[in-house]
Amino acid sequence: MYTPNEKILKKFSDVLIKFALNSGKGISPNEIVYVIMNETAKPMLLPIQKSILESGGHMLLCYLPAELERDRDETRQFYEIANEDQLKFFPERYLQSRIDTIDHVVLILTTNDHNYYSGIDQNKITERNRIWKRYMEMRNKKEYEGKLTWVLTDYPSEAMAKAANMSLEEYWEQIIKACYLDEEDPIAKQKATMNKTNEILNWINNLNIKSLHITGEDVDLHIEMGQHRQFVGGTGRNIPSFEIFTSPDARGTEGWIYFNQPLYRNGQIIKGIKLTFKNGNVVDYSAKENQEALKAMIETDEGSRRVGEFSLTDKRFSKIDKIMANTLFDENFGGQFGNTHIALGQSYRDAIVNQEKFSNEELAEIGFNDSAIHTDIISTSNRKVEATLENGDKTVIYADGEFKFD
Repeated sequence: MYTPNEKILKKFSDVLIKFALNSGKGISPNEIVYVIMNETAKPMLLPIQKSILESGGHMLLCYLPAELERDRDETRQFYEIANEDQLKFFPERYLQSRIDTIDHVVLILTTNDHNYYSGIDQNKITERNRIWKRYMEMRNKKEYEGKLTWVLTDYPSEAMAKAANMSLEEYWEQIIKACYLDEEDPIAKQKATMNKTNEILNWINNLNIKSLHITGEDVDLHIEMGQHRQFVGGTGRNIPSFEIFTSPDARGTEGWIYFNQPLYRNGQIIKGIKLTFKNGNVVDYSAKENQEALKAMIETDEGSRRVGEFSLTDKRFSKIDKIMANTLFDENFGGQFGNTHIALGQSYRDAIVNQEKFSNEELAEIGFNDSAIHTDIISTSNRKVEATLENGDKTVIYADGEFKFD
């Protein structure tokens, strides 16, 4: 099986530890980094540890079998055997202690079987996601207090490459380009891209946008921005990350959208998704393949029917020019038209201006979405995004895969 050389893996690790964490600044001495990976990503283990040690930090490791991507217990066997009490089990004191201990989280995902949960009752997976929402709330509380940061990336596997019709080496080549690992100083390149992202963010956030109209051959969608909203991006939370996104008023989405890329979620592949919104809610949905999994996802809770994120990627930023059959990489696709994606479910607090001043009740009053899921669905079709400004003027902010920023 192909593995990049040690120099590439160390650069990858340095980008995660010395750049992405702490929102582009890297970790500080004596900070504690909780690292989650499974055995497929083993070549990253020592480079990650070395980067942490070089930075003066401490590593807590969660090392998983190949079947599991995250630090949870959801093997196929679990869903086949678990009773109701076991599905609802939540070790709150243990998890709170972990959150209290750590300063950063590094999550290195890798997929070894896109159909791992095929045939499993999707309602059980949905119920388990509802239970584990409490863990994300615990983690998010510390993050929004400015006391924790995280970074997520994917380690390529044979299954991922096969799904994208590539060899594993070809797949890695896309990641190496996208993360600037072929550069002498990838961190400097990451910071330069962050600066360009911030220029666009300053421009778009000074437009005072009231609403967005997304059009194309396979979309006609209206999105209300809502009060106290801003676009964000380039925070180091994902590597790679070229998207610029917001969490709009979840009550103000109208119209329909089709996604020309598959959704890979919970060991399932869902293809040909079309969603229709009215008064902010998904009122009709369909999938050409695996509609049962789509149904279970949308019916997770009240918030899973609403938009938690709207995102655009500028093709000039991203070097990813092939579909990777992976949500993280595909939501950063550059190609001919960049990409558009929305996420159903949980909103991001950092899309709220001065979010720390708002209680959960106040956020709900301005259309902040709450859900046990946050699921990105991607399209690489050509889309035009026209903004209606607070003064009534209209301006195109994105077309042909580019932000219209001079």
